[in-house]
Amino acid sequence: MYDAPEAPRTGETLRAALAELLDGLPPKQAAQAVDRLIANYRGRTPTDAPVLRDRSDVVAYAAYRMPATFEAVRAALDAFRGQDPDWAPRTHVDVGGGTGAASWAVDAAWPGAERTTTVLDWAEPALALGAELARGTATPSSPALRAARWQRAEIGTGLKLPDADLVTVSYVLGELTEAARDAVVEEAGRAARAVVIVEPGTPDGYLRVLAARDRLIAAGLRVAAPCPHSAGCPIVPGTDWCHFSARVSRSSLHRRVKGGSLPYEDEKFSYVAAVRTPVTPAPSRVVRRPQIRKGQVLLDLCTAEEQIRRETVTKRHGPLYRAARDADWGDAWPPPRT
Repeated sequence: MYDAPEAPRTGETLRAALAELLDGLPPKQAAQAVDRLIANYRGRTPTDAPVLRDRSDVVAYAAYRMPATFEAVRAALDAFRGQDPDWAPRTHVDVGGGTGAASWAVDAAWPGAERTTTVLDWAEPALALGAELARGTATPSSPALRAARWQRAEIGTGLKLPDADLVTVSYVLGELTEAARDAVVEEAGRAARAVVIVEPGTPDGYLRVLAARDRLIAAGLRVAAPCPHSAGCPIVPGTDWCHFSARVSRSSLHRRVKGGSLPYEDEKFSYVAAVRTPVTPAPSRVVRRPQIRKGQVLLDLCTAEEQIRRETVTKRHGPLYRAARDADWGDAWPPPRT
């Protein structure tokens, strides 16, 4: 995907801030809180109420989930930026932003840009901790993050948003009833020049993104990424689902809770980025991990012709073959440089 040069520095700052946060929380308590939260988030019944109850919940959630949410949203924003690299939001509203992972991702995507950020959530402990992380002195974040506004709001049918260049809604829709999901997406589409919605990369998460995509298009927005068109998705629901992957560095808490030894894990996510202004989407996008074989690369592509097809790139394609060997799941194809 499009490479945001400052993203590693922003991610390192976030990880350092989370490590400081965990210093005061007993490991056993953190692990127990994470176990409970995982069970809650994996439930299929929307709560229509805050999942994070108190500071210990929020600290555990932030340490465990913020890095993955940050990387998933950053990857979606990178793909979006690749279609319009000269555009940068001056106002950003993070709906259901909790402790602010999406706002950190926006900061990584557009580093150094002047921006007014507002984080809305219904859980006061999450907002308080998010502000604490963003304004931390030991690991200072950017001016835009330090100046962000953290406001309590009910994320549901009564949501009213200020007009903004960019609205992000990440890992939120699955917590809402269907009526609330529809209302939140419609309000985001009304208020924003650009909307980026990210959900878990599961069949259910994909269906929520697909429904949101339809509503954004009906509101007059055009799909910028990942789709190369704003027509119907060529994937037949129930046979497959559109999702991507982001690499996440595992913290010590991740390893304790999951019992894993690898220093990383892959976060699967589904997303849509839509804009109100004209946009030229990618000619096609790599929708599965490329298969590299002797002398050839197999790419599964979603194309502007509204179909999923496989393209075989061989050595005889010269520079395109070298580009195919470097291509990653989620990249635009062909890359602009070829």
